[in-house]
Amino acid sequence: MAVTEETGAEPASASVDPTGDPLLRTRFALPKRPATFLRRDRLVRHLDQALGTPLTMVNGAAGAGKTLLVADWATGLTEPVAWLTTDTADQAPGIFWAYLLEALRAAGVPVTGDVGCPAEAAHVDQRTLTCLAADLERRDHTTVVVLDEFDRVTSPEIAEQLQFVLHHAGRGMRLVLVSRTEPLLPLHRYRASGDITEIRNAELAFTSEEAHELLSRHGLHLRADAVRALVERTQGWAAGLRLCALAARQGTDPDAYLKQFEADHSTVADFLLAEVLDRQTPGTQDLLLRISVLDRCCPDLVNALTLRTDAEPILAALQRENAFVHYLGHSWYSLHPLFAEILRAHLGERFPGLEPELRGRAARWLRRSGALPDALVQGAAADDWDFTARAVVDDLAIGQLFTGLRSEELSALFARMSPEATGPAPDLVRAARELGRRDLDHGLAHLRRAEEELGRDGAGAAPVRLSCALLEALAARLTGSPDRAERAAEQATLLRPEVPGQLLDEHPELTALLLTHLGSARLWAGRFDDARAALSAVAGSPDGAATALPRWEALGHLALIDYLNGWLGPAEHKALAAAGQAERYSLPQRSRSGIGPLVQAAVLIDRDELDEAQALLDEAAVSHPLADDPVVRAGRTLTRGRLFLARGDARAALAAAADATVPAAVSSPWAEDHAALLASAAHLAQGHPEPARQAVERVAHHRRACAVEAARVRLAAGHPGGALDLLDSLPENDRPGPAVTVRATLVRARAALDTGDPATARRLVARALLDGRRERLRRPFLEAGPWIRPLLSTGRPRELAAGWLLPGPGRYRAPGLATPDGAPELAVEELSARERDVVRRVAEMMSTEEIAADLHVSVNTVKTHLKSIYRKLAVTRRGEAVRRARERRLL
Repeated sequence: MAVTEETGAEPASASVDPTGDPLLRTRFALPKRPATFLRRDRLVRHLDQALGTPLTMVNGAAGAGKTLLVADWATGLTEPVAWLTTDTADQAPGIFWAYLLEALRAAGVPVTGDVGCPAEAAHVDQRTLTCLAADLERRDHTTVVVLDEFDRVTSPEIAEQLQFVLHHAGRGMRLVLVSRTEPLLPLHRYRASGDITEIRNAELAFTSEEAHELLSRHGLHLRADAVRALVERTQGWAAGLRLCALAARQGTDPDAYLKQFEADHSTVADFLLAEVLDRQTPGTQDLLLRISVLDRCCPDLVNALTLRTDAEPILAALQRENAFVHYLGHSWYSLHPLFAEILRAHLGERFPGLEPELRGRAARWLRRSGALPDALVQGAAADDWDFTARAVVDDLAIGQLFTGLRSEELSALFARMSPEATGPAPDLVRAARELGRRDLDHGLAHLRRAEEELGRDGAGAAPVRLSCALLEALAARLTGSPDRAERAAEQATLLRPEVPGQLLDEHPELTALLLTHLGSARLWAGRFDDARAALSAVAGSPDGAATALPRWEALGHLALIDYLNGWLGPAEHKALAAAGQAERYSLPQRSRSGIGPLVQAAVLIDRDELDEAQALLDEAAVSHPLADDPVVRAGRTLTRGRLFLARGDARAALAAAADATVPAAVSSPWAEDHAALLASAAHLAQGHPEPARQAVERVAHHRRACAVEAARVRLAAGHPGGALDLLDSLPENDRPGPAVTVRATLVRARAALDTGDPATARRLVARALLDGRRERLRRPFLEAGPWIRPLLSTGRPRELAAGWLLPGPGRYRAPGLATPDGAPELAVEELSARERDVVRRVAEMMSTEEIAADLHVSVNTVKTHLKSIYRKLAVTRRGEAVRRARERRLL
């Protein structure tokens, strides 16, 4: 915004948001209190504390009286109050801040020209926020900013920007949030420092005394026991009490009414029909009855349902008259839920059979308008499953049954689909639901039926056939059929040019899912390079909720490829990136059981952080994975086997190796190889080299990791020359990561020692330590055996092992490795990355439950981490852990 040269003051507001739409002035007005409003002094006194804390949160259910409470309190303040009723359209930062700046101006709080106005809907300049915070901070008075219905603002970016302004405005700003849910701001920090005032749902509930006074204001003077019964029935809910009061005062016997109310809602329904519906003209009554089937409506949609053209002035008039019609903004309205429920029942009595027709008409209008989710709800409610299924398939939205924030909702919606609904679209939707639930038998049967129907009807529309290709790719993945996945991908490639580009742009999840399924099938077949190509395309796709789940899966599978190739660091990085996707987009809790956590656990096992690995595996075990394909099943079994072996339970490790053979259309070379590796290592741990040789020799030439294990077996059998011959025969183009090369180097070191060359052995151990410490790779040294201990006690190896493998400047001592000088030195193990996350939150005085919510893990997992932290830091309490962590500069 420009500033005049003469005064430096800002010019008049443009009164439009960054999109050019006018700013709605009603959003800056404090709501009016009705004549029967009851001021509750206990809540007002509590709210007075808001002037002493930067942040205040009034949090409660709909109808709890939050808004009227804050509005009444705000009218009595001497400080300026900027009121803004937020809207779902405010998710764009530019729009949100344009409204907030205008709210300040409307409250008489001048905003300097340096602050400016956002010019883009999706962006607000950091300078605008900085100047606003500085402007508020240097004022000699406090400005109270109230954001009503803040639960509509779900953008983390806006929450972060608001936190920035609040922090830097200092005493110049007091922020009051009125919300149904907890906002995205870091509330735990404000709670820890005592800088927040909170009024929550339980405190908003009316007491019996307050309810008695409220009913008296409505002209009802009831006995104390009747009031208590009413408060117990409504649980002190403000809206419920008022509705009861409005209905009860119409009768001659309030006590009798209360008994009726506890049995049913008929008296409330009679009141609403008589006092609201019957007072309208016949045309308006008909309109209200017809729109009762809608969750929300706009004039054009209402006109489509009523076959008239005057919906807009009627809705506006109803809203002005407080006839239980609420304005949502941008020409959208909604009925009070209780009123809508009563109207729907009355519609069925007055016009039997009309509701399905109205819902079907609404479904078609909503689909034409691009509101597919609402169209599906209406189509299902109309029992028009042919339309509803075809809408999903023809609009290329079938991928939303697997991913996105509505997948479970859509799956539940189609669970009601009638068996009479037939055709390719209904069968494809049924196949999607069953495959998504891992019911292969029924899912494949529906898919085959859909394909047969498409064959009889001809080629079929391109979106239908592309949806079919997606399900074919998923079926191929779940059954371990790489060739089938390739055919599905080829079919999809041929179909893409035939599909409208707009549909593909609107549904990026379909392509992302298809490539993820293809990549997983290729990975199962051991075609790592081809799998990486498909998965990398998904992992590198633009951020967004629609493709969050495919990106999470792709990153997890890429992490597995890195791990199988011996690259622990890159594997962990991708697994953590996958976890970040799950947390950022609040993916279903079942995402904790995907391949990413298994890779994290496998990396932790190689680092000998066994408790942390156990916690991850236990957490994954309590939920069903989103896609329990052969890759996940084999990975889960092999990782558990590796953990059994690391804990010294060779028998359980052998059982896991036997179970790693997963039923699939084709066998997986890497799964078979790693099962052989696990079996061989378990036999060696039991002191049985011959069974170990039998387990690994048949795969010794498949990959370098197998050759290294086979060489280790030959060493154990007393054949160092044979071990070296096997390692020397490996092709040079196979370049595995440290998890393999460190083990190979240790085999060479032992062979050198066995052949009388301790100098070469010491040099090779030093090289292995140098490579291993970058990854904190401890298991190969623990598995090496007692021969390595003397080599670690002196010289370069001792220096390289200090701090991460042996006691020293660092904080870890590997079990089974003696200290170099034999002294009983106390060593504190190094904390894992996740344990550091936990201890940082402990230092912020967060509870176990808050830590679990913040890290998106279970409470039991946090407790497991805390036990491990206490053990590693040699403490028994939270405070001691924080103090010890600070001493060791972990915080």
